Amino acid sequence: MPRLTRPATVLTTRKHGLLGATLALAALALGGCSTPGPNHAYLARLAEEPIIDVLPGAPDVDIPTYLSGLQDLYGIAYDPFTDHLFLRIYPGDFIRVIDRPARKIKRSFVVKDLPPGPGDLAIRSSDRHLFFVHPTEPAVIETTLYGVIVRTITFENVQGSPAGVAYDQKRDQLLILQGGDLAHVGRYDLKGKRLSGVALDRNVRLVSLAYDSVAAEFYVPLLDEAAVGIFDAKGHFLRKLSTPDGTAHDFVDVGERSLIRMF
Repeated sequence: MPRLTRPATVLTTRKHGLLGATLALAALALGGCSTPGPNHAYLARLAEEPIIDVLPGAPDVDIPTYLSGLQDLYGIAYDPFTDHLFLRIYPGDFIRVIDRPARKIKRSFVVKDLPPGPGDLAIRSSDRHLFFVHPTEPAVIETTLYGVIVRTITFENVQGSPAGVAYDQKRDQLLILQGGDLAHVGRYDLKGKRLSGVALDRNVRLVSLAYDSVAAEFYVPLLDEAAVGIFDAKGHFLRKLSTPDGTAHDFVDVGERSLIRMF
């Protein structure tokens, strides 16, 4: 009688699905991810005042900074990948990271050799590199997530320090707010080469810049009212986001709220 062999196990479609889902979750857990959710704006004014989380049609939420009136706030950046807010604080090289969902300090650090002085900042979500406006030169300083300086990017045809900086997450390009007869936003590659620029058709305060990479919209505080102006890719005014308490807020960033965070 011939030897009996065990029939091969059939991997069913259901098992294929479970295996695929398990591998996908493992990859996400190793690499980290965020699932896009509603778009929120974050407004800040003074160091000791909370950051205001604004979502049209929903109640505003205060996010504490855990700073005192003796400290000056120079800029904020929101990372939807981690749902963290990065605060640039006087003298300009001190960074505080706030975990937005927990409303707690995640960590604080000093960027060694970052020139002291005011300036906006932006974050690249793919690797969480930070870009700090140089306080006196037409440049930004790129650092790692933990404040190790990577390089200085000097922008061609820019006079003086940029008024604001934002990062286009889809195109991997830097956006620079500049003054002049008309405030305008210049688009630059990561070597500082100018690619294009648009003039904004409303008067704005030259303090900070935010960019919605999905909708291709600029967010800039308006000059003559307590609101943030929202402009399209050609610099045309679309609408405004009024501040809840009727006071001007100099610092703004915008990003999709993560529905799922894995690290």
